[in-house]
Amino acid sequence: MIAKYREQFNREFNAEKYNQVIESLAEKGGIKPPFRVSESPVFLTEEFRSKLQLACDSIITQIKNMSEAELGKAVPEQYHVPSDTAQPHFFTIDFGICQNSQGDVEPQLIELQAFPTLYGFQRELQNTLCEVYPFLNELKPEMTDEEYYSELSKLLIGGENPENVVLLEIHPHEQKTNIDFYITEKKLGIRPVCLTEVKKKGRELFYEKDGRLVQIKRIYNRVIFDELDRMENLVTEFDFRDDVDVKWITHPNWFFKISKFLLPKLNHEYAPKSYFLNDYPGTENLSDFVLKPLFSFAGAGVNLNPTPEILTEITDPENYILQRKVNYAPLFKDINGDFAKAEIRLLYIWHEGEDRPQLMEHLVRMTKADMVNVDFNKKDAIWIGASTAFFGEA
Repeated sequence: MIAKYREQFNREFNAEKYNQVIESLAEKGGIKPPFRVSESPVFLTEEFRSKLQLACDSIITQIKNMSEAELGKAVPEQYHVPSDTAQPHFFTIDFGICQNSQGDVEPQLIELQAFPTLYGFQRELQNTLCEVYPFLNELKPEMTDEEYYSELSKLLIGGENPENVVLLEIHPHEQKTNIDFYITEKKLGIRPVCLTEVKKKGRELFYEKDGRLVQIKRIYNRVIFDELDRMENLVTEFDFRDDVDVKWITHPNWFFKISKFLLPKLNHEYAPKSYFLNDYPGTENLSDFVLKPLFSFAGAGVNLNPTPEILTEITDPENYILQRKVNYAPLFKDINGDFAKAEIRLLYIWHEGEDRPQLMEHLVRMTKADMVNVDFNKKDAIWIGASTAFFGEA
């Protein structure tokens, strides 16, 4: 969207430089990214950044004004975890990059989560692009790497010894996001540990390191309940719902509280109208809406073209929403003259006791398909996959 930077990047781009980016990320993470990394970042105007910030500020304020009881309704009884916290430690908000009827570029809210994402990888992706394309350094964010990882350390480790903090996941080395785990371990000393490896003694949790048991005092939680539910024959000593002596970063209840559950409750010009399925009025045109399960992850279960027949088959309509469709704008020109679409996720952290969360990074996903998911793109497509954003004056 900033022509001068787009033109310069496309002039400088070649396959060799793309390979340099991938190889550099592999060196930093100890493994090549298991997911597709886009060849290009996106260049967004300061005006667009202001729109994002104003929308996020409004959304955060609306959520802060909700009562604990209202937010608590989102947590299914069978998934409630003891020792909840007053606020989440992570907060992310996704927007589609769209155009209105006047042709102005604007964000449209897609979803929001109180769940960590690729905080380590995104920082290193941006650093790597700046190394391979030096002109990008003039657009780097003001926060230095030292400040960035210091803030993450403060949030995740607090005053504990890093070995008493674990990144908890199910089979972490098999996850598509494992490169982020390894970058986090290199930067902060937090080891990825599988849920099946956690030992429980009374109210205390442990994991094995170098032949000895180490107590877990803080859990950087990356386990998704939706995925946990689909795991068959998963044998663990520790159940999330156990009352144990650990500090959750972030507490599992917030996975439900800050989720698509909130979309029908939010009001903003950049928040498309949403309904719980059991509240959906017959006056709306169903073809204008997308059907989404409340607590799925990574697009699982989303139906872009729901029909009345599909809706009548759903036995738990309170666990689904219908959200007005958002039309992503093809704005990001590739070297062949074709255009990609994108959505942008704002990555916040929320220190305990602070009034509002702190913006850390931006995650971008680029696509040329109807859904922002690499699996839906043609295999030979370019300008698709994980990316980042640089902001500047048009």
